[in-house]
Amino acid sequence: MNNVAVIGSQWGDEGKGKIVDWLSSEADIVVRFQGGHNAGHTLVINGITYKLRLLPSGIVRQNKISIIGNGVVIDPWALLEEIDEIKSKGVKVDTDNLIISESANLILPFHKEMDEIREDAAGKAKIGTTRRGIGPAYEDKVGRRSIRVMDLISESNLDHRLETVLLHHNAIRKGLGKNIFRKDKLKKELLKIAPEILKFSQPVWKKINEFKKLNKKILFEGAQGILLDVDHGTYPFVTSSNTVASAAATGSGCGPNSINYVLGITKAYTTRVGEGPFPTELKDEIGDKLGTRGKEFGTVTSRKRRCGWFDGVLVRQTIKISGIDGIALTKLDVLDELDEIKMCVAYEIDGKKMDYLPAAFEDQLKVKPIYKKFKGWKSETKGIKKFDDLPKNAKIYINELENFIETRISSISTSPERNDTILIEDPFSD
Repeated sequence: MNNVAVIGSQWGDEGKGKIVDWLSSEADIVVRFQGGHNAGHTLVINGITYKLRLLPSGIVRQNKISIIGNGVVIDPWALLEEIDEIKSKGVKVDTDNLIISESANLILPFHKEMDEIREDAAGKAKIGTTRRGIGPAYEDKVGRRSIRVMDLISESNLDHRLETVLLHHNAIRKGLGKNIFRKDKLKKELLKIAPEILKFSQPVWKKINEFKKLNKKILFEGAQGILLDVDHGTYPFVTSSNTVASAAATGSGCGPNSINYVLGITKAYTTRVGEGPFPTELKDEIGDKLGTRGKEFGTVTSRKRRCGWFDGVLVRQTIKISGIDGIALTKLDVLDELDEIKMCVAYEIDGKKMDYLPAAFEDQLKVKPIYKKFKGWKSETKGIKKFDDLPKNAKIYINELENFIETRISSISTSPERNDTILIEDPFSD
């Protein structure tokens, strides 16, 4: 029996929400293992749209257990607000179907403010964060001064932990001419919501081990995409956590052998939100058309996404880095009206041809894409559920894409609806 990790193979926003929801019909457990409420998953089920930020996508399905792992940073107020929001749409959320790791680190108000201060001060050098405090919270985690879920149990321990973290943050705030944070006020606010968070708290590593012994199917749900990984992405324009498949083990408390299949969600073109290099970006009518047809606006921020042609070089690279076994190709229908479609198959940097994206930021900015051209199919693929029913030119494009990235396509999504999917290979099958 396979356990599956689902990750984005590009810069995020590949349509993971729909695929995770679709796969969760087979899964028993859905685990979110990194990121924070900067990552958004949009699900469309029976005409109802659910926009999830911290809650795993399995929460909208009955008889599934959703887990927020230790690798996630949690804004407790944002989480409670999201729980209330999803409950208002008729979804059950209680201690029977939601578990939060006792080791998960908290995002506090001063993290969000520090995020905003840095972005505003950076000017043209800004990273393009969502300003939700994700980066500063991860910094405190690594700096061993963070507040974790378990710290909410004891008032005296919370007092000590707040003293430690505020010693650091208030020193910086004073230097920047900002008001310092008052420990007692923040402690009071945290203790007020503590019971609502702690009732979901458990040792997630232990629960996952129990589920494995019971042969439960586990789906590990990643946020963002590999190109935003803090080690392997387009640094420094990245997120503050590891988004590769191996982070599923670290961020939930299980061994890498717990993951039997890695599914990379891959958009049929390319998008990114925020700043940073983007070799195949289209700043023309075609780019605008992709954005309009694909409804390319962020789930969390509503920011307009930058759009471009499919970058085969980058996807092939992320597949190797993350050990992807198969890809789920999404948003094929967005390309339906185009006369011509291009795929990036190589780069040119200072006259030299390259088959990967170099790590140096200066070199990434010099990249010129080399394209292979395809004839468009000029007919609707939306809702098609069999590969043979796709237009001839669409099949040519898909086959060429699969051959170039050197990884099989396991499914093709032809609309945001859950059932509009061409299944070629079931990741949960042995």
